[in-house]
Amino acid sequence: MCGIAGIINISGETPPKHLLTKMTDIIEHRGPDGSGDYFSGGVAFGHRRLSIIDLAGGHQPMVTSDDRVCITYNGEIYNFPELREELMALGYHFQTSSDTEVILQAYHAWGPKSVERIRGMFAYAIHDKKKNEVFIARDRLGIKPLFYAMLAENNFVFASELKSLALHPNFNNSLRQESIEEYFALGYVPEPHTIYKNVMKLEPGHTLLINLGSGKIKNTQYWNIHFNTSYSGSFEDATRELDRRVEEAVRIRMRADVPLGAFLSGGVDSGAVVANMARNSRDAVNTCSIGFAEAKFDEADYAKKVADQYKTNHQTKVVDPNDYSLVDGLMDYYDEPYADSSALPTFRVCELARQRVTVALSGDGGDENLAGYRRYKLHMFEEKMRGMFPVSFRRQVFGFLGAVYPKADWAPRVFRAKTTFQGLARSSVESYFHGVSIFKPEMRQMLFSKSLKSDLQDYNALEVFNRHAEQAETDDPLSLIQYLDIKTYLPGDILTKVDRASMAYSLEVRVPLLDHELIGWIASLPSDYKLHGNEGKYIFKKSLEGQLPNDILYRPKMGFGVPLGHWFRNELKEKIKETVLSEQMLDSGYFEKAYLERLIKDHQSGIRDYSAPLWTLMMFYQFLSRHG
Repeated sequence: MCGIAGIINISGETPPKHLLTKMTDIIEHRGPDGSGDYFSGGVAFGHRRLSIIDLAGGHQPMVTSDDRVCITYNGEIYNFPELREELMALGYHFQTSSDTEVILQAYHAWGPKSVERIRGMFAYAIHDKKKNEVFIARDRLGIKPLFYAMLAENNFVFASELKSLALHPNFNNSLRQESIEEYFALGYVPEPHTIYKNVMKLEPGHTLLINLGSGKIKNTQYWNIHFNTSYSGSFEDATRELDRRVEEAVRIRMRADVPLGAFLSGGVDSGAVVANMARNSRDAVNTCSIGFAEAKFDEADYAKKVADQYKTNHQTKVVDPNDYSLVDGLMDYYDEPYADSSALPTFRVCELARQRVTVALSGDGGDENLAGYRRYKLHMFEEKMRGMFPVSFRRQVFGFLGAVYPKADWAPRVFRAKTTFQGLARSSVESYFHGVSIFKPEMRQMLFSKSLKSDLQDYNALEVFNRHAEQAETDDPLSLIQYLDIKTYLPGDILTKVDRASMAYSLEVRVPLLDHELIGWIASLPSDYKLHGNEGKYIFKKSLEGQLPNDILYRPKMGFGVPLGHWFRNELKEKIKETVLSEQMLDSGYFEKAYLERLIKDHQSGIRDYSAPLWTLMMFYQFLSRHG
């Protein structure tokens, strides 16, 4: 795992070395084991290395023996031994044992199409001198990040983190107003945009091809997930096949020349990963967990039960519920507004893991591709109701009921009639978007100033979901919302959280449940194999019976939360006022002061639970205070 950066001057002028060095040094945390650079004409590549495979070799940027092709690369390729053998059969020779050289030679042999043969997580850039091109690729699910921008004077820049790009003297830090709308709806800025008007994220499963002669840039999608529910075998056959595929996905991610371990939360996904690691390891697996002093957040006992079953070398750290020491520093790692408060315990578990290992496997991705989220059950319940009434009736009757019915934050979600009525009045995509939004549309209307609403010109973050829904190629309602999560929430929130938290401690995190071959096969399964009645991850849990205790497989999902509601009424009571009502926030021109005051007052008086919206505002303050 590494950090990469690059400058491409279309004019052919050699980029300044001191600038490239600054761009790589600022992301040293991503690769503390070494650095390197490459200059050829107008192309400059920089690299910071975290050594995982072939510790002595594999230094980057790496150039082929004929000096034609150079690569700077961040990630891990899990099928590199197989690709290496295939390339050797074609006459290619290797100087190292690294996966980097395999990608390099694969590009030499097959050009841009080589990315389709790669199985792993990656973001890389390749300079082909012969073709006078630069090829940039990002993995299929967006596990590894890649930011880029075309700046003034034909300077194209790219990097693993936004902070690298911001060092370029031509960087334009103008904010994109639509991204502010998206952030307050979703808690993150979804691909392909960033908070900055002129900076982009390379979307998962996409490549860029830059012609250095003309300066033309071609953006190509090389992969997409297809929910075709084409599987025709029996449920029992599918259960056995799922077990085999998960085992393989875990096994190939255990290749490393450094200490290896796993996160163990006490849930189904991490438990499955640890069970399969134990199955494929002669030595005890290193595992670690975070515990919480507040019982409703704590899963440490469940994690220990799995650790005891598989005799792992287990380590637990109990987090003080008043540990908010990381709050002020989160934006130093995320670089743009990001509002998932579970980033706090994620940082702590990464810190704990790095004390013993350099690589950790996690269970991320299981909820998205196996339908584990509770919100999927509610959405499917509403889908059945939507199918019983015509659109006009739903909008008129349920829309009215949703408007007048009192909101009950205390009620279990399935019994929150106001939320259900509101959902029934909307289309399927609009309802799902509304359900996952932090600031609902009516809240954003009260939150935003007149000037910001004028700049937005009625733009609604719902358009992000509508755009992806048009590409989903499925009529199945569960598959549709899974697709939406895989395109938005997964890369924008979950994978962003883990990448920044792990890289802050120079820890590589691998995600076997996001193996693209595995999720492609899962997407072919009937939806009721995944969400069966009220049981999410149904087939996954069935495949794990006998491997994990039933009280872990079938207990209610807890999540990885922190007690924000309590903090904002107690320990952070004054801090939330100081940040949300700060000069930076009020002088930004984005917000209505009266509504900010109302959110704080209603939350601290106990009238409503506005912990998530207030955290979202606090993180925006953190961004503004650094943005300048």
